[in-house]
Amino acid sequence: MSKLFPDAKSALKGVLQNDILIAAGGFGLCGIPERLLDAIRDNGATGLTFASNNAGIDNEGIGKLLRTRQVKKMISSYVGENKEFERQFLAGELEVEFCPQGTLAERMRAGGAGIPGFYTKTGVGTQVAEGKEHKEFVDADGVKSTYIMEHGIFADLAIVKAWKADETGNLIFRKTARNFNQPAATCGKVCIVEVEEVVPAGALNPDEIHLPGVFVNRMIVGAPYDKQIEFRTTRERETA
Repeated sequence: MSKLFPDAKSALKGVLQNDILIAAGGFGLCGIPERLLDAIRDNGATGLTFASNNAGIDNEGIGKLLRTRQVKKMISSYVGENKEFERQFLAGELEVEFCPQGTLAERMRAGGAGIPGFYTKTGVGTQVAEGKEHKEFVDADGVKSTYIMEHGIFADLAIVKAWKADETGNLIFRKTARNFNQPAATCGKVCIVEVEEVVPAGALNPDEIHLPGVFVNRMIVGAPYDKQIEFRTTRERETA
């Protein structure tokens, strides 16, 4: 059965529903599944929870879905570049679960590996640790330390962006776009990927594949893309 769908709308058909948990790849505006996010916005599904490193910026990435009030909760590491996010959070209109960046990546990876929980030092003694189980372990240096338990993320749907795929769904991520896309892809019951290029099966070097096709259920080709820049910093041209 072909995994390739003609567009994002058809790829989401039968999968996207109200009140589901979606794991989304990308970091800032790098490696985000733009076409799939647009299709989710156009679908109008509401009550969504997103597990994502950040919520994009105003009117880009998940920020588009914040504008349309389709997001109920964010599980995120960094959200400082989105004014609408800030407004909704301070107004009590958006539920937010802050999670350290490495912990968030590990929660996705753990979910993909079928691991319901794990212990980490990160966040001990901070608000991150409130309400979580604490336990002492002897670390590699022989010192007894306190750890907190974090839960793996088991998402209803994973949406990610890859650079190249073959027809069976084997994926290659481009440079830093590998970041959260790889763990996010593994932790969803259904994984939908948008790619820039699809090549015939066997065309990819097996040693260069970042994610095996067994994790991928559906694909679309989203190219061409316009590279979005969060901050454009320039300097004045020096006088000759």
